[in-house]
Formats: sequence, structure tokens, C-alpha cells
Amino acid sequence: MAGPQTKLEKEGEDCSLLPLVHDIIKCMDKDNQDVHQELAKLKAKIQEAREQISNMPGTDSSPLEQQQQLATLREQVRTKNQLLQKYRSLCMFDVPKAS
Repeated sequence: MAGPQTKLEKEGEDCSLLPLVHDIIKCMDKDNQDVHQELAKLKAKIQEAREQISNMPGTDSSPLEQQQQLATLREQVRTKNQLLQKYRSLCMFDVPKAS
């Protein structure tokens, strides 16, 4: 199946810049003319990383907004856990106990 890459496959892709930097250094050591080509690859990889970062959820929120959202979510989890405990204590459900 040689179709276009899905979003999950792209997310799992190696985003390491070190191999590209290593190739650039090797080209410079050998006075090779491929340095410009390797630099173009590095620039493309950096631009791709910038685009991925800008598309990440939450990067448009300030740290304060993120903290407020986190506090809200924690409160929701606490409330839901309390409700679960309450409903479990009502013995309305036959839940087998793990042994």
C-alpha cells in the first residue's frame, strides 16, 4: 500500500535534525559542493517542524489560560470520581469484584 501518508504515520516520523547536521559537517570536512543541498534539506526539516508546532493544540493559549483549563479539567475529574463512588455505594450494579 503505497498511498499517501496518514497523519499518524507523519506524527511517528523521525524529526531528528542531528543526522542532517552530521551530513552537513561531513560535506564541509570534504570540501564537497553538496553542502548547499544538505543545508536546503535542513531548512526544509526545520520549516516542517515549525509547521507541526504551529498546528499543535494549545500553542495559541497563554500559560495562564492553560493553567485555568488544567484546573477546570482536574475539577471535572474530581467531580466524576465522586459521582462514581456515590453510584458504586448505592449497590445498584452487580459488579464482580476482582480477586
